[in-house]
Amino acid sequence: MLSQVIADVFTPANIQYLIIGLIITLGIAVCTVLLSVLIGSVLAICRNYEKIILGKIAGVYIEIFRNTPLLLWILVCVFTIRGGNPLLRGSLALVLYTSSVIAEIVRGGLNAIPKGQFEAANSQGFRFHQTIFYIVLPQCFHKIVPSLMSQIVTTIKDTSFLSQFAIMEFFYRSRIIMSSLSQSVTVTSLHVFVIFLFVALVYFVINFTLSSFVHGMQKKALTSY
Repeated sequence: MLSQVIADVFTPANIQYLIIGLIITLGIAVCTVLLSVLIGSVLAICRNYEKIILGKIAGVYIEIFRNTPLLLWILVCVFTIRGGNPLLRGSLALVLYTSSVIAEIVRGGLNAIPKGQFEAANSQGFRFHQTIFYIVLPQCFHKIVPSLMSQIVTTIKDTSFLSQFAIMEFFYRSRIIMSSLSQSVTVTSLHVFVIFLFVALVYFVINFTLSSFVHGMQKKALTSY
């Protein structure tokens, strides 16, 4: 019985379909994190070192997105932005949300840099922006790598929210397979269990691997002090 269910679910066509979905999911996650690191770093620098206009704008942005649900912003982007691919609109929501989280991670790293670094750089003739980009940020990112890796894990899981809006990522494709199965076989609860267990295992393997890597980095960082 189980072998027949597995044969029904994991046909070559279905496996290929899921692999494409997984590639899309990982692509969304990687692009989201890269863009969010860029935007989040700018927000963190503005909030930390420019206390008047830009700092206040950055603070409002960060607090609004960090304290509201991601699903809300996906709804806003998917249904209010005209034109463009739904995948891009949904990914935009992920970037807007994740950049606010990463901004606070980066800000924590910036606050961990001794103030004397600025004084030393100033004495050597470095301007403020040179001190930030050549001295402060490299040290900051060295300190926050484990936190950034943890956020990548979270972002990979968050991509499953896009399945609610027919965006063809990994989780949504598994639901499509369940729907298409009903046209060729009698779908039982075992079929449902097998496909979603497989999806859970794929997410688990990817995220557990990344989490283990993060824990390894944290232990290495602790032993280096």
